[in-house]
Amino acid sequence: MMDKIKIEKTKPMKLAYIEHIGEYGKIPFDEYIPRLFAWAKEKKVRPGFKAIGVFHDNPNEKSPAECKSWIGIPIRGEVSPDEEIKIEDMSSMDVAVIKHKGPASEYGETYKKVHGWIEENGYELTGPCLEVYSKKPKVVNGETIIYSKVQVPIKKK
Repeated sequence: MMDKIKIEKTKPMKLAYIEHIGEYGKIPFDEYIPRLFAWAKEKKVRPGFKAIGVFHDNPNEKSPAECKSWIGIPIRGEVSPDEEIKIEDMSSMDVAVIKHKGPASEYGETYKKVHGWIEENGYELTGPCLEVYSKKPKVVNGETIIYSKVQVPIKKK
């Protein structure tokens, strides 16, 4: 199910994340997310409620096995990164937003739609795509249903 696309401005945030190299469809969210929240609790930083994925590569242009993503949570407070968990200060940006609610296998369609809209409306991409997860994914009939807001950083051409 697709929603219409709108432009929003993100707020600056500090993201604590685990880097993942490999196929986007095989990211172990159920392992990374609890680990991030446990780390935030241990480090006494306040986590945001929504997990965020940052997708650096287009799997149609790069081998899926080499695609880089960050799975993270916004945090408040001062903390140092460690071996596994890195910190990135993300600045405010204009993003084209589309909601995705459906099987992970339909992400291609969601991205095709938003990229088409960006092109048609005279914008260009300015950075990696973000996905803000609004609910925990559910498995229905063997398919993972994902609830997210896809945010694509853009600027006018």
